[in-house]
Amino acid sequence: MSCRFAPAATLPSPRAQARRRARAAWLALLLAPWLAWAQPGQDGEALLAQAQRQLAAGQATLALQALQGWLQDHPADARARLLLGVAQARAGDAAAAQATYEQLTREYPELPEPYNNLAVLHAAAGRLGEARMALEAALRAHPDYATAHRNLGDVYAQLALGHWQRALALQPDQPGLPERAAALRQLLQSTGR
Repeated sequence: MSCRFAPAATLPSPRAQARRRARAAWLALLLAPWLAWAQPGQDGEALLAQAQRQLAAGQATLALQALQGWLQDHPADARARLLLGVAQARAGDAAAAQATYEQLTREYPELPEPYNNLAVLHAAAGRLGEARMALEAALRAHPDYATAHRNLGDVYAQLALGHWQRALALQPDQPGLPERAAALRQLLQSTGR
């Protein structure tokens, strides 16, 4: 089974992040410090845009180098760190990407994107239970995060297929189950999941 979940390449703008955080009254006290560091300025915006273009062009190593350089001077830039994780994954270093996303979830548990991207890594490695838990955490952080909903649906579909296949192996004569399993397998294959 291949997994082609949708990772988040960037965090929302600092203003959108601020709106999310304002939902909970106790987070209002944290809003001013967040805005102070989360806006990387023109240089940071240009670097993030360049790194995204490099990733889109398949130049993960160049994006990785640029982001690592930026983060030496701006280690608290969550948007750059999220993009760093994407670059690490695309450069073939899933372990480094996982560590980056896990650190972001510890430091910024209110952001859904690091949980989503962590789930993508888990799913790609066949760890569907861990992917499900990470996506549920993303949805606790932001219940309206469409990408996490879509990815969670894909995880549930893959989990269902695994259970149906196991049921068939245990009791091959179950009426209707072979057809259901075949239909779901075909659906997952046709969507690249």
